[in-house]
Amino acid sequence: QAQVQESGGGLVQPGGSLRLSCAASRSDFADYVTSWYRQAPGKEREWVATIRPGGSTTYPESVKGRFAISRDNAKNTLYLQMNNLKPEDTAIYYCKPHNSAYSWGQGTQVTVSS
Repeated sequence: QAQVQESGGGLVQPGGSLRLSCAASRSDFADYVTSWYRQAPGKEREWVATIRPGGSTTYPESVKGRFAISRDNAKNTLYLQMNNLKPEDTAIYYCKPHNSAYSWGQGTQVTVSS
């Protein structure tokens, strides 16, 4: 089964920035709609951003204007640039192509705290 591996999380102060990466194990990664999700302790997994093969993107209101999803097809890698981070952004972040051949990764922890 195809896999993804998230990285780039860490501890950041409110107002700070982080860039997450998601490396895919197969070159067909760029052919699929792919999304970032997050899950905070005690909460359900929440959609954060989506990018389509043509490059169009969508975001929920909670992150619009602060987060930006992008991809480097040559590197089979997805990114999430997160700016002006808030404590409520604290969660484990996951990426997932919209294809059942890809399994969920282990995620990367983002903690926003002073």
